[in-house]
Amino acid sequence: MKTIRMEDMNWPDIKEAIAKGFTTVVIGIGSNEQHGPHLPEKTDSLIADAISYRVAEKLENVLQAPTIRLGCSEHHLAFPGTISLRSETLKSIISDYIESLEKHGFRTVVLLPCHGGNFTSVQEAIDELKERHPQLRIIGYTNLKGFIDAQINIAKEFGITPEEGGAHAGEIETSFVLALEEHLVAKERFTPGYLGPLGEKEIKIILEKGMPALTEKGILGDPGKATAQKGHVYLERNVEFLVEEIKKQLK
Repeated sequence: MKTIRMEDMNWPDIKEAIAKGFTTVVIGIGSNEQHGPHLPEKTDSLIADAISYRVAEKLENVLQAPTIRLGCSEHHLAFPGTISLRSETLKSIISDYIESLEKHGFRTVVLLPCHGGNFTSVQEAIDELKERHPQLRIIGYTNLKGFIDAQINIAKEFGITPEEGGAHAGEIETSFVLALEEHLVAKERFTPGYLGPLGEKEIKIILEKGMPALTEKGILGDPGKATAQKGHVYLERNVEFLVEEIKKQLK
């Protein structure tokens, strides 16, 4: 096959792939929201698309469905350009995706959220859809803390502190985008954001009052040390981590 990206394929080739055993599909789930003054609104969707494609490549007989590019981003709405879905809307979109894919003969669906605001909704969708589609295997990686910790541990190998790496538009996400679409990064606007603790208290503040309550710049972390070279490493290592986690569920 020329590609495993379903949106780049035609229907006869997709039908042939399914007949040959490509009955598993991976769906990345991102967002369109502010990522500080230096990163594009599509940051999470860009990362979700890149990760889900590479995960599909490393698994056997897998296609990549179109990435869901909008997510639950209400806590970012104070910043222009953010488009937020309600949780029920996102779950309905996932449901429609799965109902469509099942009709064509797919038997396993892997959901990969790459925006923190989506993780709970995606897990709820998985739980609900498993009951409605008993013949379909629906799995995903929805451990937000595990997802963030994996990135932070990789960044530590480069001497990046958890505070610098950040949970939003810091060194880690900025390095990702530099590796994927460097021309979209406004390097002249690199500036530190919130560098304090990020525990349950701080997350509650963000979710209840919005990002400006913790960071007026919309940054959790410091993008100053970000590089494309590190971004490529973050991408490949994150893919390796997710592949191993997904394989555990596919056994």
